[in-house]
Amino acid sequence: MKRAHVQVDGVVQSVGFRPFVYRTAVDLGLRGCVRNLGDAGVSVTLEGPGDRIDAFLRELETNPPPLATVERVTVDTEPVTEYSYESFSIVDSEDRGAGGGTVPPDTAVCEACLADIRDPSSRFHDYWATACVDCGPRFTVIEELPYDRETTSMAAFPLCSDCADAYASPSDRRYHAQAIACPSCGPQLAFQPHDRSVDPPAVGERTGIDPLPQRSSLVEGDGQSLDAAARTLDEGGIVAVKGIGGAHLACDATRPDAVSTLRDRTGRPAKPFAVMVPSMDDVATVASASSTEREWLRSARRPIVVLDQRGDALASNLAPGLHTVGVMLPYSGVHHLLFDRVDDPIVVTSANRPGLPMQSSNRAIVEQLWDVADGSLLHTRRIVQRCDDSVVRAVGGSRTLLRRSRGHAPLPVAAPTADDADVLAVGPERDVTAAVLSGDECYLTQHVGTVTDRETFRFLQAAIDHLLALTGTERPSVTAHDAHPSFRTTEYAADRTADRTVAVQHHHAHAASVLMEHDCPRAVCITADGVGYGPDGTVWGGEVLDATLTDADRVAGLAPVPMPGGDRATEFPVRSLVGLLYDREGVDIQALVDALDWSPPNADEPRVIEQQLEADVNTPVTTSAGRFLDAVAALADICHERTYEGEPAMRLEAAATDGTPRDVTVPYTTADGRPVVDTPRVAELLVELRRDGTHATDVAATAQRILADGLADLAVDAAAERGIDAVGFTGGVAYNDAISRRIRQRVRDAGLAYLDNDAVPPGDGGVAYGQAGVAAATVRDGGVDS
Repeated sequence: MKRAHVQVDGVVQSVGFRPFVYRTAVDLGLRGCVRNLGDAGVSVTLEGPGDRIDAFLRELETNPPPLATVERVTVDTEPVTEYSYESFSIVDSEDRGAGGGTVPPDTAVCEACLADIRDPSSRFHDYWATACVDCGPRFTVIEELPYDRETTSMAAFPLCSDCADAYASPSDRRYHAQAIACPSCGPQLAFQPHDRSVDPPAVGERTGIDPLPQRSSLVEGDGQSLDAAARTLDEGGIVAVKGIGGAHLACDATRPDAVSTLRDRTGRPAKPFAVMVPSMDDVATVASASSTEREWLRSARRPIVVLDQRGDALASNLAPGLHTVGVMLPYSGVHHLLFDRVDDPIVVTSANRPGLPMQSSNRAIVEQLWDVADGSLLHTRRIVQRCDDSVVRAVGGSRTLLRRSRGHAPLPVAAPTADDADVLAVGPERDVTAAVLSGDECYLTQHVGTVTDRETFRFLQAAIDHLLALTGTERPSVTAHDAHPSFRTTEYAADRTADRTVAVQHHHAHAASVLMEHDCPRAVCITADGVGYGPDGTVWGGEVLDATLTDADRVAGLAPVPMPGGDRATEFPVRSLVGLLYDREGVDIQALVDALDWSPPNADEPRVIEQQLEADVNTPVTTSAGRFLDAVAALADICHERTYEGEPAMRLEAAATDGTPRDVTVPYTTADGRPVVDTPRVAELLVELRRDGTHATDVAATAQRILADGLADLAVDAAAERGIDAVGFTGGVAYNDAISRRIRQRVRDAGLAYLDNDAVPPGDGGVAYGQAGVAAATVRDGGVDS
C-alpha cells in the first residue's frame, strides 16, 4: 500500500476539479482528501494500492473536467502499512500563495444547464442564473483566491436547502459549484423603464448585492422583467442588458430606424455593431461561416466572430461600408430567455458613453444610460470585474484575436523568457490590456480600452490590482511600459514601486509578441500599424525589424513622409494623401481633387494642407502603414473622415474585396541607408490609375497588394542576408485578411517559416505581452532598455 501526495497546477479551480478528484478517488476505492490551495493549485492526498493510485493519475491527466487545464502534476509517494484516512473527502481550502493555480474565465451556459432551464419540471426552469461546475461566471465574480463561494459576489446569496443539498452531494454536477443558485435563493432580474422626461431614480451603493433602482415603475420578477424588455425591443426601443461581465445596449438588428436611434444616442455614426442570433441555424441567415468559424461561435468562450455578410436580413446601417459583420450566439441564461420572447437578431454593443468604460453596476447603467436606453434589464448579482466580449476573425487562414477578453481572461499565455523576475507590463495607450509575467507564464487582463480618460484609466488600475492579487504577485520586481514619454501608462509605470522600470519601443513589443508565441529566438518581423513612437522621435508604423527579445534592429520598411496636422491626419485621411503627394513633380493635388469629383468634407482642404506643409507647421514624419491605407481610402473616395478606430482602412479592405489588383511593380528607394517601399511613388501610380478611370475597388485592391508585396519582399531579403529562417507579421494591419494572406504566401514561397499571432491580438491588445517578454529578457541578460 502507498500514500501519494499530488500537487496539481493549472486551471484547476472553479472548474469542478475537486468534485472530479473526489468521484475518481471514490470509484477507485482510494482514501485521502483534496483541497484548494489558493493560487497554489490543488493538493491531493491518496492512500491505497499502488496500481489504483497509478490509475487515478492516468485519469487525472487524460480525462480532466471540460474547463480544466492540467499544466503540471507533481507526485511524491511513500510506502505505508496502514490507512490514516477513513474515506476520501473534500476539505477546507487553504491559501498557500505559491502561484500554481489559475482562475478560469467565464464560460457560456452549458447544454445541461440550458436543458434544466427549458425543463418545466426542473426547479431551475426559466431561471436565468442557472450554472454548474462546467459553466457560468468565474473571473467576473471572484474577489480573491481561493475560489470558494465566500470569496465571490455569490456570497451575498445564501443557499436554500435544495441548493445546499446539491452543493454537498458528490453525485450532483453542482457539487461544490460556487455559482449554484435557483429562483428561491439566487440573484433576481428587474426591468427599469427609462422616462427621459424625469431624472433617473436613486440606486443604492453596492454592498453584498447590486441594489435595484428605487422607483415605483420598476418591474420585478424574472418573467415579467424579460417580458418588458422584449416588448421594448419589439417596439423598436433600446434596452441596456446587464450580463455576465457588463452591460450591452441592444435593439432589433433588422430595423434601420432602431439602429439609427442607437447610433444617434451613442454618438457612433458608423461604428459596426455586432449582432446576437438565437441559434446556429440563424447564423446562416445573416452571414457565411465555415465549419471552423461555427466551432468558434458555439465554443464555451462564445466570442463575437467577424464573418462575411450574406443576404439582407439585417438593417443596412448595421455595419456601413463593410463586407463583414460580428456575430455571436447567446452565452447567458438571460440571452436565451430573451430570445424565447423576441424573434429577430439583436444588436449587442458595449453599454458606455464616449470616453467611459462599459458600465457594470446597476447604478452606473441607470444613471449613465438614462438618456441612451429606453429601459434597463438588470440583475442583483454584483460584477466584480467588468469584462467585454472577445472578438475573433479568420485572417490569412488563421484564427486572429481582435480582442482578448471574456472567455480568455485571465488565462495565461506561455512566456518562454527563462527568467525568474516578476514583470508587470502596463501596455500602450489605446486598446490596452496589461500583463503579469511570472515564471514561464504571462497572465493578461481583460480588454480595457483607451486610457486617455480618467474613468478608463481607473479601470486599468483596478484590473491590474485584481490580476496581481489573483496571481499572488505582491510586488513585481520589474515594470514595463511603452517608450512614448507622454503616455498615461508611462507615467503610471514610473509611479509604481519596482526595482526596475523598462521602456519598450512599441514595435519591438509587437515583434516580441510573435517571438514569444512561437518560442522563436530571432526572426525578421514586419510590424505594420497606425502609430508607434520611434527611438528617433518620428512616428513609426511600417517597419521590418531584425528582432530578438532583447533587441530590434530597423532594417527596412516604408518611406518616411510628412504627416500634416499630426493627430488630425488620423482623423482626416486626405491629410495623409497630401503628405504622400506633396512636392511630387507633376502632381497638382487640388486639381486632382477637382478632376476626380471627390466628396471630402472640405473640397478646398488640400490647398490649405499644402500651405501647412510649406510652412512646416506641425508636420511630423511617419512611416505608418495605417496612414498609407488611410490615404488610399481618400484617393479612392471611400472614406474621408474617421469616426471610429481603423475606419478608413476597414472600408478600404471592404471595397478591395470587390476589386482586382493591377499588375504594378513595387517601387523602392532608400531612407537613412535602409531599403524602403517608395510610398510617395506608389501614391503617384495609384493617382494615374484613378485618372485612367480605374474603378475605386481595383485601386483599393492594388494598394493592398503593393503594400503586402513590398513589405514581404523586404523582409524575405533581410532574412536571406542575415541567415534568418523565419518572418513574422504583426501589428494592426495584420487584421487585414488580403494583406495577411499575401504576406504569408510570399514568405512561405521563399522557403521561410511564417509567424503570426494566435494567443494574443496582433494589434495593441497584445503589446503588453510583448513588453513583458522584452523586459524579462532585458533583465535576464543585463541589457539596456529597447
